[in-house]
Amino acid sequence: MKAGSISLAMPVRLPVPLILGLCIIGGAVILALFAPFIAPYDPILQDTTNTLKPPSRAHPFGTDNFGRDVFSRVIWGTRVDLQMGLIGVLFPFIIGNTIGAISGYVGGIVDTIFMRIVDIVLAFPFLVLMLAIIAILGPGIGSFYIAMALVGWVSYARLIRAQTLVLKHSDFVTAARSLGFSHGRIMFRHIVPNALVASIVFSMSDVVLVILSGAAVSYLGLGVQPPTAEWGIMIAEGQNFITTAWWITTFPGLAIVALAFGFSMMADGLGELLGVRE
Repeated sequence: MKAGSISLAMPVRLPVPLILGLCIIGGAVILALFAPFIAPYDPILQDTTNTLKPPSRAHPFGTDNFGRDVFSRVIWGTRVDLQMGLIGVLFPFIIGNTIGAISGYVGGIVDTIFMRIVDIVLAFPFLVLMLAIIAILGPGIGSFYIAMALVGWVSYARLIRAQTLVLKHSDFVTAARSLGFSHGRIMFRHIVPNALVASIVFSMSDVVLVILSGAAVSYLGLGVQPPTAEWGIMIAEGQNFITTAWWITTFPGLAIVALAFGFSMMADGLGELLGVRE
């Protein structure tokens, strides 16, 4: 059986990491979708008479320096950070896979040009280049998405290009050429669907990087802007109270770790299920 294929003759047994990852991500999606019904308080409502209160029955995660309920802000932050992770991967995924597939299939001067562009982007540290783009465009979540699209596509381009170079010399592609199929049909109906398997698995791991990058950008004041409930902002706002009100930074930090762990498990489980090695 070829790598990346699943036999339908027997029941598919899902790997434990995949099940664990699906449970964590599923829980995060439920929190994001039903945040208005689950969160006990308004995430941006300030109560100056109830500031810096430790965890209690009324406020399970305590309150911050503005009297806002940290538990409610962590729940609402799930919606923002999950959105940042998924959308932040979507555009690099589309751009990178398109460029990589064309580069690998066409070859020649087209391949040389695209790969030199990839080398130029990779010559700069990822976070530094992303911060430079956001600084030019101005703070905001839109600038973050644009920066991720301009920087993050190169990994997908290199990955699918390598897969395309192998697949375009395979027997089923040779048979398709002998039948007179067009280049477009061969690439998008025969090569790309098979090459995308590894890219999809990689995207699950890439979501982790995007979430961490989004939190870092918001922490620096260049991403999501206050008073929006976002985990990176919450950590930045609570850093001055780390010794007296540890809960302000601890719980959003744990939320970032949990969400990143969930996507990492999904990546490992999908790789095991589909026979893909990263």
